[in-house]
Amino acid sequence: MTLELRKQYKYALVVPSSMGVRLTPANGQPMHCPGVLMMHATSAETNVASISSCLGLPVKVLTTFVKDSPIAQFIKNDLAARRIEFEGKEVPQGGPWGYRHQFNLADSGFGSRGPRVQNDRAGEVGRTLNVKDFDLERLFGKEGVQIVHLSGLIGALSPETGQFCLELARAAKKHGTRISFDLNYRASFWKDREKELGEVFREIASLSDILVGNEEDFQLSLGIEGPEAGGKDIGAKISSFKEMINCVKKAFPNASVFGNTLRQVLSANCHLWGAILAEGSDWHVIEPREITVLDRIGGGDGFVGGLLYGILRGWQPQKWVQFAWASGALATTMLTDYAQPADEEQIWSIWQGNARVKR
Repeated sequence: MTLELRKQYKYALVVPSSMGVRLTPANGQPMHCPGVLMMHATSAETNVASISSCLGLPVKVLTTFVKDSPIAQFIKNDLAARRIEFEGKEVPQGGPWGYRHQFNLADSGFGSRGPRVQNDRAGEVGRTLNVKDFDLERLFGKEGVQIVHLSGLIGALSPETGQFCLELARAAKKHGTRISFDLNYRASFWKDREKELGEVFREIASLSDILVGNEEDFQLSLGIEGPEAGGKDIGAKISSFKEMINCVKKAFPNASVFGNTLRQVLSANCHLWGAILAEGSDWHVIEPREITVLDRIGGGDGFVGGLLYGILRGWQPQKWVQFAWASGALATTMLTDYAQPADEEQIWSIWQGNARVKR
């Protein structure tokens, strides 16, 4: 099967996002030890979008910025370098204790020392994302969008962002745009908000065509009764995921594509990396293969980005999951938490296991 996409469009892919910066110690060192820090612009949703934008598709991020902030300018420059168009309100900082862009403190780990990541989101300007600041009729009706990708991270960030994601899904559905939803459950975001967020997430899921998540995401975000996660055994993980998706299909029959990665960590720099995809009644499983990891953060986003790119290109589903697997693997070889493919051939070479020099 292939997903029918809108033929008249300005943007292949649109993502709502709260942008921030990622600080990572150089040379795989721990965050708590003195040393040099590298800074990159970041967000899970633009990590996804980077696959399509770097490979030439028109992509846009809906976000918000701190007015006159050098960090905001840094983020804008980074998005422009990745060919991601941006639209968003400029919010006054409001003094030294006002708004700012989030900081992601990311230790990549090395060998036997696992990575550690801390999000510093106090005063995050992205929490102010509001549907009133965007013309959704213009975006989806007049300009046209093929796929809108939503993340549970943005849906749960604040009451305003949850409503924003819901209204995006409603507008997309109205105008024939396909909806992708990565559930991305985070317990700290959901604390004392289970009823409110459960209602928002279930409606978005009911409108979605593509759902991404693991067993826990579906259980805790959508209230699906199903099996517990399959533990470390890959066969058990695959069986557990299939059983869960069969339950999800009954609850959310509009969705026709379901996917997730399979990861087993041997060390910080060596993982077994696989993937599983359901489309219609067919299953596509990539048994985990060993990959070398520079920085694991962003691998899952790369997978989703590759999956959406394959769908946007109109490929057959078997190629969707292969390209998604390889896009995620590419992301883990880069110092940024997003992949920047040079071309499709680079990603297909990863899938083929061909790391020989290209002259």
